[in-house]
Amino acid sequence: MVVAGDVISPQVEHLTLKVIGSDMSEVSFKIKKTTPLAKLMDAYIKKTGQDQNSVRFLFEGERIQGGQTPDDLSMEDGDQIQVTIMQLGGMC
Repeated sequence: MVVAGDVISPQVEHLTLKVIGSDMSEVSFKIKKTTPLAKLMDAYIKKTGQDQNSVRFLFEGERIQGGQTPDDLSMEDGDQIQVTIMQLGGMC
């Protein structure tokens, strides 16, 4: 119940997330908490010219799936997403 004079803190609708590339470059994105992270991932790939099939996005060491949202992962404003490049190969 809200009483006159109560201060209501507005819920943050948007977050600024930093995407850190394997070369330590940093790209910031402003995204809604409920937007699937696939949008951010696609925008990063287009901006950097990376091959979509060779990069992986990680948050707190866990791989991000495109259908997940910042809310699903309990992300906060200023959190960082790491990008790794998949390396193919094996023993000679």
